[in-house]
Amino acid sequence: MQRKSFDLWVGLFVVLGALALLFLALKAGNMSGLSFEQTYPVAARFDNIGGLKPRAPVKSAGVVVGRVEDIRFDDKSFQAQVTLQLQSSYKFPKDSSAKILTSGLLGEQYIGLEPGGDTVALAAGDRIKMTQSAIVLENLISQFLFSKAAEGKEDTK
Repeated sequence: MQRKSFDLWVGLFVVLGALALLFLALKAGNMSGLSFEQTYPVAARFDNIGGLKPRAPVKSAGVVVGRVEDIRFDDKSFQAQVTLQLQSSYKFPKDSSAKILTSGLLGEQYIGLEPGGDTVALAAGDRIKMTQSAIVLENLISQFLFSKAAEGKEDTK
């Protein structure tokens, strides 16, 4: 009887371990937010997308309203073409703007939508014209260092 009890606990432990691995795999693949709601595609172009990845959330006012479906490089405009899948239950004005934001200091990147004031809503296949690229930390640091170096040169004159 003691052997069966031991086998039961080992089996339970193995099942819990497998569930934990499945959970981690879904989190790493950003698949935990899988939704079967109706969506509509909207495009946006950015000069720099930073570390934005497909399946990244699209948020408005902190609420997830969609996901990034596809990221491609447009060799004519030399910009990143990002396709967003917005949930059909959320309608945004045609003059809405999109910016790439970071959750936390070094967290994952997502797209933030800010609604405009237009009375006409975005439809499937429309493009968001007002975009703001990702802020690259290395660029900010180099700008800071160059400005400090320039201040030092002016002080020595």
